[in-house]
Amino acid sequence: MPPKAKYTREEIINKAFEMARKKGIDSVVARELGKELGTSSSPIFTAFKNMEELQNEVRKVAMREFEAYVHDAVNYTPAFKYVGIKMIEFAMKEPKLFQLLYMREHDGNQTYSMLIDELGDTVEVCIEIMQKDYVLNRQEAELLFRQVWLHTFGICVLVAGKVCQITPEEISEMLSLEFKGTLMLIKSGTFKVDSVNKVR
Repeated sequence: MPPKAKYTREEIINKAFEMARKKGIDSVVARELGKELGTSSSPIFTAFKNMEELQNEVRKVAMREFEAYVHDAVNYTPAFKYVGIKMIEFAMKEPKLFQLLYMREHDGNQTYSMLIDELGDTVEVCIEIMQKDYVLNRQEAELLFRQVWLHTFGICVLVAGKVCQITPEEISEMLSLEFKGTLMLIKSGTFKVDSVNKVR
């Protein structure tokens, strides 16, 4: 019969989440987590198969934290801009959690579409709002979302990595320019991909 766990899974996850929030997910190692709990690493491996399983649970908590930032988007207009502003705010206030969710290395097989899928329910909410507010079909709304989200993600990386400071006014202008420019291009029906050719 396995020994009774001194700590519940939830308690261990919460402590690991606190560590990741302050110092990043790389700080969540068995020995240090055990110290934070005031015990050895044994209770961790009683509750979890390995540290990877625990870190995945921490990511789920971090995603819920992010979703709490944008959950009320339907109460604002333009809703998608609000989501962008809140995402950047999350990157500013919770840089380690943003890095955990969106700036971790993958095995090389991760595609942009897979990254978008990791955003969770936020994607579907935004696409539905775009279709309704801007009279777009599904394909057009997806294109608009992917393009503007990429721009927003770039700003998030700058602020989460403390590369530079950007004021709320600058953020608002950047998001509006990208969104309106992309929307106008889609609506015009003239969008096409230009290839790069060597000048002869």
